[in-house]
Amino acid sequence: MTDEIQEAWRRAWPGALAAWSSFTKLSEPIWCLSRKDEKAAELSGSFAMIRLADHKVVISLRQIEDMNLTPFATEILAHEIGHHVYAPGDLRDAGRLLARMRLGLPTREIHAPMISNLYTDLLINDRLQRQAGLNIVGVYEQIRALEEPSPSKLWACYMRTYEILWNRERGSLANPDLIDEVQLEAELGARLVRSYARDWMRGGGRFACLMLRFLLENEQEPGLPGNWLDALSAGAGAGIPDGLADLDDDELDGIIHPAFDPELSGLDVNLNEVERDRPTPGGRTSVGGQKGRYRNPGEYTELLKSLGVDLPLNEVVSAYYRERASRHIIRFPRRRQPQALDPHPEGLDVWDPSSPIAAIDWVESVIRSPLVIPGVTTVERQVGHAPGGEPAFDPVDLYLGIDCSGSMGNPAVMMSFPVLSGAIMLLSALRAKANVMVCLSGEPGTFSQTDGFIRDERKLMATLTHYLGTGYAFGIKRLEDEFMVKPPPKRATHALIISDADMFVMIRDVPNGTEIIETVPKVCSAGATMVLQLQRAHHEESIAMLEKAGWNVHTVTTMEEVVTFAAAFSRKTWERHGSGTP
Repeated sequence: MTDEIQEAWRRAWPGALAAWSSFTKLSEPIWCLSRKDEKAAELSGSFAMIRLADHKVVISLRQIEDMNLTPFATEILAHEIGHHVYAPGDLRDAGRLLARMRLGLPTREIHAPMISNLYTDLLINDRLQRQAGLNIVGVYEQIRALEEPSPSKLWACYMRTYEILWNRERGSLANPDLIDEVQLEAELGARLVRSYARDWMRGGGRFACLMLRFLLENEQEPGLPGNWLDALSAGAGAGIPDGLADLDDDELDGIIHPAFDPELSGLDVNLNEVERDRPTPGGRTSVGGQKGRYRNPGEYTELLKSLGVDLPLNEVVSAYYRERASRHIIRFPRRRQPQALDPHPEGLDVWDPSSPIAAIDWVESVIRSPLVIPGVTTVERQVGHAPGGEPAFDPVDLYLGIDCSGSMGNPAVMMSFPVLSGAIMLLSALRAKANVMVCLSGEPGTFSQTDGFIRDERKLMATLTHYLGTGYAFGIKRLEDEFMVKPPPKRATHALIISDADMFVMIRDVPNGTEIIETVPKVCSAGATMVLQLQRAHHEESIAMLEKAGWNVHTVTTMEEVVTFAAAFSRKTWERHGSGTP
């Protein structure tokens, strides 16, 4: 029987797509005929779900048959399509909506995915019922006939909202014993769905505030009946979408109960007074009024968890600082060489399997033998270099030392401006094709560093965003190991250290501290810079010692200024060491 149902639902798929637009394109759903199929598709808790990672719809025909929902193929399929083409549409918008939901559910943020699912279901179902002419109400009536009325006020409010939207008889969908207790919220919910149907993102925070009462009254699980939630983990298996480190310009403004929203209540409400009485979320950086506001790393991490993105913490933290740093990329210094070397093709050699596949000369390989055997018949073109007619610009490698002592905050929990500044310098150097070495140091204690100068952005960012929390300053013994014990760098190198006033204590505590400080600028042919958080007037003598040794000392009074240092560094070092275009 399930095979017949599958064929019938497959025939209904084009009509479900057409319910949204004749131009809607989406691959056919994954049909689950057994529990084994459901497990393989990671379908649980519902008879249908969406996957934003690969834009797939998953349908359990086994459950559909058990619930007698086989006549509603077009309705159910069109609903799932709606999550892909309408709300939330894609992973980034799903994240933006969840962020608003979390703000509107203080102390109950864990339920944000569920409330987001209910909200988008309301939007989709109302549109399909009224504009596409589908029998969505029939689906709910069928489910209602199979189950006892739910004791959940949240569910009663949700179903009563449908009754109001579609002019259904009171109690035909909702538990009639609970309607009086949820009538106000249901009326406001129906207005919200209609008013914000074309701008549903703005309505998200308002809907969360509307549902908060029911979650606060129920200390346990909300107790929703049936397998209804089809978008709880829509981001499972996906990467990290861009744009979630920023707060939308109107994100905080939308965290208001619909009763105080003049667009819904019709009342002349003074929103300034409402805003004044509402507690302001903490942990944010604000620049320039409504714009330039960001989530802190802890909020960012929790948001991605709510979205269903299951990645190691270090990858999530790296993504946060990468996104924040990418808008501040600077011109990184390069060294001008008298003459460029132009590549020119030479002879052929057997391609070795350890070499990149892109190195294979396929034309010559096929000419040699139509039967391609990797490492036997495959060849690669050898490339030589001859003097060119234009000057060359070689990138300057970067040694990046970050103080990761106990006085520095954990970058995974709170905003770390040394790490952000380091990320700006790191990404800028990689864009200029430079090699980078990152060293975190909190000494006396521990340190963590990359294996020399590399160009692997993932490893560099993972090291940069790690946290030690030991010692009191950056250990200058790390500089000794890299620039005094080892042979001098073959390429032009710039050393950049970010720390605070405790660096002077470290220099005094290390027996040969002064010698190390004096040697590094001599070994680093492209210069050395130290960024220190301190009051310059209190440390003039120590700063003069560093500058006399050849260090470019940049002082900041707050770690926020470390970010602005990057632009100043670009101007100063570019003018000194580089020329031409980046």
